[in-house]
Amino acid sequence: MKHRTVSNPLALVVLAWLTTGPMHPYELARRLGGSGKDRSVKFNRGTLYTVVRQLVKAGFIEPREVVRDTQRPERTVYGLTEAGRTELREWLHESVAVPQAEYPFFGVALSLLGAIPPEEAVDLLARRSAALTNEIAATRALVEDAQKQGLHWVFLAEEEYRARILKTEQEYVDQLRPALADPEYAAAWRKAVGGTESNTAQTGS
Repeated sequence: MKHRTVSNPLALVVLAWLTTGPMHPYELARRLGGSGKDRSVKFNRGTLYTVVRQLVKAGFIEPREVVRDTQRPERTVYGLTEAGRTELREWLHESVAVPQAEYPFFGVALSLLGAIPPEEAVDLLARRSAALTNEIAATRALVEDAQKQGLHWVFLAEEEYRARILKTEQEYVDQLRPALADPEYAAAWRKAVGGTESNTAQTGS
């Protein structure tokens, strides 16, 4: 994978949105929030302005004009440079074509599931499954509403992807619960934990 001068995913979003025309960060923030892109990439005004400064320093965007009026502080409008267009194209090509290692926190929690008593783990996963049901429903409703308003399907691809990932996660969670509830696993877990506790007591730790 190529090392990116600015690697924050928000930078990729900013570069893509600036292909529609020069904007100042306030307008970018308004459009990102209004389009639902904040569901795909985390940002706030502070991080957005930081990314804009990084992109300027890298030569990917540049100030085009300063807008002044009596109602608001002056604002700098930024536009893409040719280097920015090249970076956008290369970065987007790589992101779409090449699978990248991702480290979701739930994966970390699953790797440590043995630290939780089986009955607690089953209960927690049941709660997660219920929460996933709500998230899937909300995402599907968002897609359906956007489609009714005439939004082209390609602009909803990220939400379709989100819904499918959530559904796959839920299916795995629902398969994992009965395995954890199996009496053989519970007995093995308690034997392992009991042995650890005994060793700790013997060593005085």
